[in-house]
Amino acid sequence: MRAAAALTRRLPRVPGGAVRRAAAGLGPRLGRGLAIALLASAGVAALYMLWFRDSSLVAVERVSVTGLTTPEADRIEAALASAARDMTTLHVRTDELEQAIAAFPVVRSVEVVPDFPHGLSIRVVEHRPVAAVTVGRDRVPVAADGTLLRGLPVRDGLPQVAGSTAVVGDHLAPGRARSLVEVAAAAPRSLRPRIERLGATARRGVVVVLADGPELIFGSPERARAKWFAAAAVLADPSAQGASYVDLRIPERPTAGGLPIETIQPVAPAGEGAGAAQEVAPAPPDGTAPQPAPQGAAPEQPTQQAPATPAPQPAPAPPSGGAPAD
Repeated sequence: MRAAAALTRRLPRVPGGAVRRAAAGLGPRLGRGLAIALLASAGVAALYMLWFRDSSLVAVERVSVTGLTTPEADRIEAALASAARDMTTLHVRTDELEQAIAAFPVVRSVEVVPDFPHGLSIRVVEHRPVAAVTVGRDRVPVAADGTLLRGLPVRDGLPQVAGSTAVVGDHLAPGRARSLVEVAAAAPRSLRPRIERLGATARRGVVVVLADGPELIFGSPERARAKWFAAAAVLADPSAQGASYVDLRIPERPTAGGLPIETIQPVAPAGEGAGAAQEVAPAPPDGTAPQPAPQGAAPEQPTQQAPATPAPQPAPAPPSGGAPAD
């Protein structure tokens, strides 16, 4: 407060008489000019709002709709065109366009560009299916935000969410199925076609089954995108080939498990066909299992040992009472 007061004291002071004289000299003319300008602006605004922007001079006559790929494209285009022809290029009511196609959940949003004076371009942004869910007895494609895309076919390669699902209107209810759909939506484009199905267990949480690949254990659906990128890195590593699962619950430390144990394959002896019996080396003295002979090696020959020298035999004993022989 003291600093503000000190600054105020330093500001230059204008004599009050000079201010009053300037206002008296300019006030009447400036006031009349401002009044005329305000009245003119109000008249133009009223003319625009009450008549011109809704007049037939700028009525929508041509409607162009793009972005539709759904089988219901003709019905959606007709609904948009009918609603748009009640508008003008200066007064486009986007909320009414969205209401006209509310019965088509495949439409996510519309983008409108007027083409003065009589044209209107509408670009439809569709929901893209990321998985298929079971609703009652039907398989229904579902978008990333849980919107059920009824009317769209379930195309080949769309991953299946295991189990039945609860719905609220045209959306999945919050819960297990909704979490699985969010995990599928977070998959990178390179891995999304390989997803066969998604499920959840009490012990491992979210589990993703890949075609020709291991199971991906996500645990919770949180940080799904980071876990997908960790999975992509593991799957690209040659040392992880053949793993039966990849644990991604800690994406910074993914673990590939269930790698197959390398086994010794039968080897044919040199000079014989592949169907020959396996050559096995003699059992070592310590009782361990015999090992197969190396490929291409000749069978081991028994070691030749010199015959043992017979021990000298004692001379026969002489007959009792007789002299010893010469």
